[in-house]
Amino acid sequence: SDEKKVALPANWPNNELIGDKVIIPPPTDEKAAKERLERARAKEIECYDWWFCYKKL
Repeated sequence: SDEKKVALPANWPNNELIGDKVIIPPPTDEKAAKERLERARAKEIECYDWWFCYKKL
């Protein structure tokens, strides 16, 4: 997970909320948060909100 810059959820790959997907660390500034929401709209990643996004590994 460190190499890919992601976090593994509890019980990965059988997490109850996001399954076998990995968590993307939260953005560090407002610009990064806006870019993240654009990526979510483009279906590149999935998000519950700007601070909690995830993707396939």
